[in-house]
This record gives sequence, C-alpha cells and structure tokens, in this order.
Amino acid sequence: MPEFLHLTPPEDALDRFMKTWSGPESITATQIETEDALGRVTAGDISAPHPLPPFPRSTVDGFALRAEDTHGATPSLPAYLEIAGEVHMGTTAEINITSGQAAIVHTGGMIPPGATAVIMLEDTQQLNEGEIEIHKAVAVGENILVEGEDVKRGEVVIPRGTLLRAQEIGGLLALGYTKILVAKRPRVGILSSGDEVVPPSHKPTPGQVRDINSYTLAALVERSGGRPIRRGIVADDRASLESAALESFQEDDIVLITAGSSVSARDITVEILAGLGEPGVLVHGLAIKPGKPTILALAGNKPLIGLPGNPVSALVVGGLILPPILRRMLGLAEAIWSPEIPARLTVNIASQSGREDYQPVRLIASGDGTLAEPIYGRSNLIFTLVRADGLVRIPADANGLPAGEEVIVRLF
Repeated sequence: MPEFLHLTPPEDALDRFMKTWSGPESITATQIETEDALGRVTAGDISAPHPLPPFPRSTVDGFALRAEDTHGATPSLPAYLEIAGEVHMGTTAEINITSGQAAIVHTGGMIPPGATAVIMLEDTQQLNEGEIEIHKAVAVGENILVEGEDVKRGEVVIPRGTLLRAQEIGGLLALGYTKILVAKRPRVGILSSGDEVVPPSHKPTPGQVRDINSYTLAALVERSGGRPIRRGIVADDRASLESAALESFQEDDIVLITAGSSVSARDITVEILAGLGEPGVLVHGLAIKPGKPTILALAGNKPLIGLPGNPVSALVVGGLILPPILRRMLGLAEAIWSPEIPARLTVNIASQSGREDYQPVRLIASGDGTLAEPIYGRSNLIFTLVRADGLVRIPADANGLPAGEEVIVRLF
C-alpha cells in the first residue's frame, strides 16, 4: 500500500498543483437573470450603454440657480431671486434658468438648463410664491451630480472575472442589464466512502455513523462558486469506488473523494485516483493538522482530490484547497479575501514543529479588544467547528503560541 513518503506544506502542495494544472481551456458562459447573479462570476466585460447619471441631478432639496447670482449673499445681506417654477420628480426640466431666477428642485430631480448650482432649502427663505431670499453663496456645481459623473458611456464598468456582489447587481440594473453572461459553475462530484457510513436520514446502529462530509463539503463548494453533485455513499471496496470515481470523472469537472485517503490496508483511494490518468498523484500527505492524509492529483486537465474522512479534517483542508481551484475554473480575475479579525489568545496553544496547525477558536468581546479562546476536540468531532467562530493558523516553524499573543482569526 502507498505510504506518506513526504509530507508537503499546504502552501507548497497547492503551488505544485497549480503549476502542474493548466486550468480550464476556456470559461463556459451561461445567461442568467441579473437579480439571481449574487456570487456568480462575469464571463465577459460589461460596458455602460449610457452614462450614469443619465442627466444632471440635484443631491438636495432646494433651488436650482446660477451660482454667480449668489455671490456675496449672507443672512444679513441676502440675494433675491425670482422663482421661475418647479421641476417635478420624474419629469424633464423644461424651465430655462436665466440671471436672477431659481427653480424649485427635489433630491434626485433633473437640473434645469441654465442652472449651475443648487442651494439647499434651509439656506433660503421664501418670501412669497414668486420670490426667495438667498442667505449663502454657492459655487458652480455645488449640490449637483453631473451627467456621467458615476459612469461614462462605453466605459467598462464590470470586467470579466468579477465576483458579483450586491453593489454590482445594483449597478448592472441601473444600466438596464436584466440578464448577463456568467461563468458556468463547475460540477464537483462528491463521493463519501465507508462501510460504516449511512445517510443522515437513517438511524445508525452500533458501529455506524451518519454521512456528514457529503453535506459540509457540498456547502463549501456552493459557497465557493461550484455546483456540488453528491454521488452518495460508496462501499469500501475497490470495484465500487472505482466505478463511482470513473462515473464522476466522466461527468464532473472535479472529482472529490472523502475518506479512504489514510494509509491502511483499505487505502485504495490514492490508487484509484492515480488510475484515472496522467500525470496522476502530485501530493499524498500534507504537513498539517488536521488533514494530513490529503491527496491532490490530475488526470489530463481534471482535478482529483482525496480528503480525510474525519469531518473536521475534511472541512478544514477542503476550505484551503477547494476555493482557489474553483476560482481558477470560474476565471476569477482578482483574489478573494477571506474575512479575518485580529484577536488575542486567552491561553497557550501547543503545536508540533514541522507542520501547520489550524486551531478552532471562539471569539469573545472584551473591554481590551477581541479574545480568541481555543476550542479543543478531535478531528472526527464536527461540533468542534460548530462551537468555533474561526481558525488560527500556527506556522510550521512554531512550537505553539503563548497566551496573550496577537493572532489573526480566519472566520468561517
């Protein structure tokens, strides 16, 4: 049976994989409704079909006027202007402001021709229906959004490979894009192996456990932009796992097998993944806790991943390995930053030099800042992560971290 010949640091393992893998030959695009595009990735550049704002608009309630008509105006020496009319919301301004005139405008309303500024309502006093006092001077352009100030016609507003957030969706709809082309989500076939594993709906008998990994990894894939394909629980024998892996290989963009990656008499995952094609297994074993028995392989241009069966190990390592692979398959142009928060350790954390440790912690608000309290538990105890808010990385060259140490907590 294969042995862990060399434990590779996680960063080096991923770097080796990424340099060997050429990535997708092309990004497959699909058209979807813009309102449903949260978290999707644009498949091409998107340009503005018209400027934003499409016309000059007021940023306040007040009076549109010529700025020069307010020069020197103060509460004790006001300027007096004729009210030429009102620009109603949602209508085109047809009043033409000339010297000595002002028009009533509302926030977001169109600026009438001839006006060069807007004075706020509170800086004026209306004397009667036809005249106002101006108590303050305003500059040219004050309280006005000019046409195209936000976006120019033809400008690339959202480049290809952009992860769409709420603000991008708002911008697209402001430009009239109700449908857009996005990268098709990569299919990730998830196989959970083990004779002791039963579906969550079953009541386990002694010696059996419910399947966790298919669902936690599917959620991770979904959050990372992929399309999880849960392929069920596979028996711990070569023929069953080989058949299931081959089916996933033929239909999915990534093959992911959880369990069966540890060195034992029943370790066949690495051999099955290697048998799917060249270049085969690139990494078997990471210098990390939890998650040492991890496999990274390629068959042709298709990523193959073997993760440990223990739920904490699978989710921690999956969170390090899967997102960057999926980002490349989606054509993401920019790095996606994981949310992190600084905190101080409440107690010492022990670690073994030579491997990276990822310690679950719970965050506690205190008067002196945020505290990180370690949550201890073995890698087969899923509620270790449920009780935690994030992970603290302990570098491979450290023999632990002392209480009071400032650390960065990577939030889940």
